This record gives sequence, C-alpha cells and structure tokens, in this order.
Amino acid sequence: MSIKNDMVVQFNYTLRDEQGEVLETNEGLDPIAYLHGHDNMMPGVEDAIAGKTVGEKFSVTLAPETTYGVRNEEAIQRVSVKHLQGEKVWKAGMRALINTDQGQRQVTIIKMGKFMATVDVNHPLAGRELTFDLEIIDARAASDEEIAHGHAHGKGGHHH
Repeated sequence: MSIKNDMVVQFNYTLRDEQGEVLETNEGLDPIAYLHGHDNMMPGVEDAIAGKTVGEKFSVTLAPETTYGVRNEEAIQRVSVKHLQGEKVWKAGMRALINTDQGQRQVTIIKMGKFMATVDVNHPLAGRELTFDLEIIDARAASDEEIAHGHAHGKGGHHH
C-alpha cells in the first residue's frame, strides 16, 4: 500500500548535516506520526515519503526551501534579556527560546547586553542542505475525525 494523502504515517528519522554528522534522530524513541497531505510535515520530507510503502528505508537530501527555510539575513532582533528562556547565564552563540505571536521560537544569541540581547531568529538549521534517513514504520487510512481535525490522533500524534 503506497503512502498517499489522508493516511496516518509513522516514521523514524535521522537528520544529518552536509558532512554526514548526525544532528538529531528519534532512533530508540516512538516513531513520528503525521497526517499525510495536510501540511503537518516539512514539504521535502512529505514529498519523499509519498508513494513509499511500510518497511521502506531510504535517504533524501533536501534543499533548505523544503525544510527549515532559507536564511533571512534581516531576521535579527533585539529582545529584552528577561524574555530569553532556557538558561540563567547567556553568551553569544547559545540558543534560547522566546515566546512570539506565532508561539515559541528558537533563536541564536549574537550579542548579549546587560538588558537587551541581539538575536538571530532564523531556525538554527535554516539555509542548509540536510539529509534525512527515513524509515516508514506504519501507515493506515486516517479516520474521518483525523481528516476533519487535520492531524493524526493517538500514539505519536495529537492528544485532545
């Protein structure tokens, strides 16, 4: 059964950088579950999974436009130090979480002042060509409720 829209897909992944170093993986954890065809997954990863079958393992190298986006050199902001979450003491190069209108964002600190920090709001992996090693663990037809809600429910998906 090939993977197509309105299926709940479970997969494992390992993300590698341009040198093949592992950046992140869910190896040994529960698979990631998502509803295919509903913009719940990076377009590059979803395109790579489309048409594959359960049990398939493959690698795909994706352009930044289809994963974390291209770097926007203008995306530099000054924020109050008290808005930085994650550490007590901050230094340039560290990653912090800040709350924005669009929810939490990971930012990279460029310069620390006493009260204000200059941060890069690009995703830390923006602008990079990344390789995803993917393994399709499971796929099933989504329920009407999942399709109506636009995301997977149950293990690895959303819990209401």
